[in-house]
Amino acid sequence: MALHKPCGCGPLVSSPALTPPSKTPMSTVIHILRPPLKPMFRNSAVKPPRATAATPQKYVYPDPIPQFAESETQKFRAELSRRLLKEKETFGHDLHSVVDVCAEIFSEFLHREYGGPGTLLVEPFTDMLVALKEKELPGAPLAARTSLLWAQSYLDRDWETWNSKTPK
Repeated sequence: MALHKPCGCGPLVSSPALTPPSKTPMSTVIHILRPPLKPMFRNSAVKPPRATAATPQKYVYPDPIPQFAESETQKFRAELSRRLLKEKETFGHDLHSVVDVCAEIFSEFLHREYGGPGTLLVEPFTDMLVALKEKELPGAPLAARTSLLWAQSYLDRDWETWNSKTPK
């Protein structure tokens, strides 16, 4: 009796002594069910798809817009002041210094790096945290987190609004 290996490398020969006579008659050939390998494309008119070596197109983000950066920095400064004022006990008399440091770093990012949705980075906010700690200003984690949350909520939307009003 011939048994076929699952790997398809040829038959195994089995002697009748190895097969229990009560369960399988000797004339039965046991095959492991496996469909034969067939080419996927039999019709010569239909060619299999080929992998192409085309270079994927890369999206190029727009350059930062200085006028947008200025406008958004003013808005950021006002909103950050308003939000951090709720934590006056944390910042005390240093509130304006904290806002100035954050606004300066945010402005620098907008002028140099921000090119619209998809380009908001975390680095300016970690830079805020580091700068505030280096200057020993209070509430560094709170100010950096508040800045990040504001930017995540408003920056991309404001960019879209700004560019929808700009004539093309």
